[in-house]
Amino acid sequence: MRSLSLSLESLRMNPMRTGLTVLGLTMGTAALIGVMTIIQGANAFVADKVANLGSDVFRVAKQSFDITNLEEYYLSQRNPDITREDVAAVRAGCPSCLAVGVTISDRTAVRFGGTEIRDVTFEGASAEMASIGNRDLARGRWFTEGEDRHAAEVCLLGAELAEELFGGLEPLGREVRVDQRPLRVIGVFASIGSVLGQNQDRFLVTPLSRFRQMRGLRLSLTMEVQAGEGSRFERAQDEVRAVLRARRGIGPRDDEDFYLGTADGYIALWQQISSSFTAVFVAVSAVAAIVGGIVIMNILLVSVSERTREIGVRRAVGARRGDILRQFLTESVLQCATGGLLGTTFGLAAALALRELGAFPAEVRWWAAALGVGYAAAIGLFFGIYPAMRAADLDPIEALKEIR
Repeated sequence: MRSLSLSLESLRMNPMRTGLTVLGLTMGTAALIGVMTIIQGANAFVADKVANLGSDVFRVAKQSFDITNLEEYYLSQRNPDITREDVAAVRAGCPSCLAVGVTISDRTAVRFGGTEIRDVTFEGASAEMASIGNRDLARGRWFTEGEDRHAAEVCLLGAELAEELFGGLEPLGREVRVDQRPLRVIGVFASIGSVLGQNQDRFLVTPLSRFRQMRGLRLSLTMEVQAGEGSRFERAQDEVRAVLRARRGIGPRDDEDFYLGTADGYIALWQQISSSFTAVFVAVSAVAAIVGGIVIMNILLVSVSERTREIGVRRAVGARRGDILRQFLTESVLQCATGGLLGTTFGLAAALALRELGAFPAEVRWWAAALGVGYAAAIGLFFGIYPAMRAADLDPIEALKEIR
């Protein structure tokens, strides 16, 4: 307690030096904790809402769902489209498949009255997607098989799109225009949220047959296959592969010209991306921490030089070497822990503010707050050892000579 009280008194007597030291640690810790909080939130969001794919559903498409290089992307562009005939063959030749839905997407502008919203995701979907997809309806209904078969002019809207088009008006039963064609709103989806600022609620879904009448047959389809879990899930994937390989004449040793994607695959890709991002940021933060620690060490060394007489007096009245060592270490750790506490608070507050104002996912974890304070305190302890030892090793007789 004696060391603590002396340290607090010393810090109080040097407010400028103390403030600058605390500020440096506050900024570094705030940046680290803010980014970690956002990344944790994004991880939780992706795990919960990843690609609107359930754990018992996989996708089949022309292109890979987790392409990470341009060469693979360009190669996949040459693959043949997934066609209605492919879908029919899978439905007939996959006994382990519980349901096979179809989706297709493009970009469009949506108009209601004098309001036009551009760059909207325009999706076509088969009626089976009502049970396969995991988007929840806030109100209204999904379209029926009959409406899908007869290309009914109906649609469902994402929550953000409905709000932007209608404001406080009730969307159900009203008509929006896409490609100069009227579509009657029959449903509105519950809000999904955003991933790293990318809004997931600005989309419009219409029956697949209506979409293809409006946009033609130039776009490849995506199959959404529901197959149950466990061994049945794996068996269904094998059956789908066998059907498509046979239809396309792919030999046993030839590469497939289509891709299957699962929720686990999306999550693994995201974890790879977020882990790389986290590693880079932690490395940058570590460099900043080392620089900050060196600054703290130099400030403490200057403090030791300035306080030689104080140290001499304390040694003369009975203070031991360990007492001096503890005092200077306590000063270093106190400054850094205070900076860590403030930085953690500011970092969490900034991340939560981004979640509310910018639609970034953020999730507060107690261990992140503890890590911030511990991170800063460790810096103070490590870089405070040398100055503290210098102070403790001062010869009391030489130190007393400084007194005039």
